[in-house]
Amino acid sequence: MTVDGCPAGVPINEADIQYQLDRRRPGQSRLVTQRDEADAVEILSGVYDGATTGTALALMVRNGDQNPGAYDHLKDLYRPSHADWTYQAKYGRRDHRGGGRASARETIGRVAAAAVARAVLSAGSDIEVLAWVSQVHDIDTNLDPATVTLDAVEADPTRCPDPASAAQMTDAIEQARRDGDSLGGVVTFVARGVPAGLGEPVFDKIDADLAKAMLSLPATKGFEIGSGFAGTRLTGLAHNDPFEPGPDGSPVQTTNNSGGIQGGMTSGADIIGRVAFKPTATISSEQKTVDTDNNPVTLAAKGRHDPCVLPRAVPMVEAMLALVLADHLLRQRAIERFV
Repeated sequence: MTVDGCPAGVPINEADIQYQLDRRRPGQSRLVTQRDEADAVEILSGVYDGATTGTALALMVRNGDQNPGAYDHLKDLYRPSHADWTYQAKYGRRDHRGGGRASARETIGRVAAAAVARAVLSAGSDIEVLAWVSQVHDIDTNLDPATVTLDAVEADPTRCPDPASAAQMTDAIEQARRDGDSLGGVVTFVARGVPAGLGEPVFDKIDADLAKAMLSLPATKGFEIGSGFAGTRLTGLAHNDPFEPGPDGSPVQTTNNSGGIQGGMTSGADIIGRVAFKPTATISSEQKTVDTDNNPVTLAAKGRHDPCVLPRAVPMVEAMLALVLADHLLRQRAIERFV
C-alpha cells in the first residue's frame, strides 16, 4: 500500500503501525475468525532514521494464512448478501477465491495508513481518536463518550468498555456461532481535542467526508453524527447547542447534539458519531441462492469467518476517523500559511 501526502519529519516506525494492525488482525480472540495471520508490516520506503522523509510511504503486509481452495465450493454460485453477483454484473467475471476488494482483508491497508495519520495528528495537534462497540444485536450500552478510555476498550475481547454489557455480548456472539448464525451492531467513535474550523463549507464538509469514509468500510449499513436520527424527534429549541464564553476567548457549546460539526466544519467540541454494521454475511446455516446458471441451490458456507465483525471493526472505524481528520488538518495548515 502507498501513503502519499505525509509531511516530512513525522516520527513513525514499524512498531507504531504494528500495534494498530494487531488490533485488527484475525485470531486475536475466540469471538472472531481463527485465521492465523500475523499481519506483520514492512516499511519499504518513505521513512528514514525514525521519521517520514516527505516522499510517499510504501508499506507491505504479506498474506500468509491463505487457502484459495477453501473457496472452491463457491465458484459457481452467488452467496447471499455478498458481492458475488454485483461483481459479475459489473465486470462480467469475478474471482471467487477470497481476499479481493470485497473482503475485509483490504482494511489492512486502511489501518496501516491510519497509523501514519495518527502520527501526523500527534505531531501537529492534540487530537485523539477512539472507538468502541456500543451495541451487538439487541444488547447496547449508553456510555458518556467523554469518559471512555482506550484501556477500557481493550480490556475485553468485545471491545465494549462496559463490563456488564460486554459479558452479555460475548454470550450472544458465542451462541450465534453455535447456531451457525451471525450478529451485527454499532461502533461509536469520538475525536477529542479537535480545533474549530476544520472542514470545507460545501462539497468537502467534514461530516460528509466522515460519512463516505465510514460507509466505505465492509459490512457498514448506517452512519450518524451527533444526535443522528434521534435528533429528528426533538424540537429546534431542544436540539440547538447553546454557546457560552470560553476560557480562551472562544465560545464553547454547553451541549453537543451537533456532534462537534456545524456547517460542515468542526466547532471545537468533540466529534461524536456511530457506524452500523450488518450481521456477517457468511454463515454456516443453510441458505437459498442460485448458481451461475440461475438454478436454485442451497448453500451452507464453510471456512473461518467472524460470527460478529464488531470487535475487529473498532480499529477500522478509528482508522477512517484518523485519515479524514489528518487530511483536513493538513488542508487547514496549508490555508493558514497565507492568513
